[in-house]
Amino acid sequence: MLIFAFMKILMVCLGNICRSPLAEGILQKKIANAGLDWIVDSAGTNGYHIGEAPHPLSQKVARLHNIDISKLKARKFVAQDFERFDKIYAMAEDVIDEMRSIAKNKFDDKEVDLIMNEVFPGQNIDVPDPWSGPESGYHQVYKMLDEARDKIMPPSLKGEHGTAQKNIF
Repeated sequence: MLIFAFMKILMVCLGNICRSPLAEGILQKKIANAGLDWIVDSAGTNGYHIGEAPHPLSQKVARLHNIDISKLKARKFVAQDFERFDKIYAMAEDVIDEMRSIAKNKFDDKEVDLIMNEVFPGQNIDVPDPWSGPESGYHQVYKMLDEARDKIMPPSLKGEHGTAQKNIF
């Protein structure tokens, strides 16, 4: 069996109330099921919702999958996140542009990728922002993020523990 190297992963979207907290919750559940001691966090580039809980529809969709994100609080992405995290996943290309603007000389292309590039390498597919749309958009986002999660942590890890070291990035 394998044990994956310790990782610190950050999920980033615009407001940190829809996509990125959902991505954080999905990956945290998988990590807990695998018995791993990884750190997952989320942030937003615009800072409009600092301190707020995730959007009610993000919380609802998460609950439908036995994931509780209700206690998460939005925070703003900062340049120092490049020092704190091993991998930073952006939900969309415009988010990467904002991260680059915020981080300036600390921006590191090697640490950042669009999360859907885990599923569709090099295709640069955005996770759509469901914020002003119907509930169905939140279900679509969940499905996309769950698919990416399975690429970040293969399904074969569910509940497994072991001793061999392997870094997935």
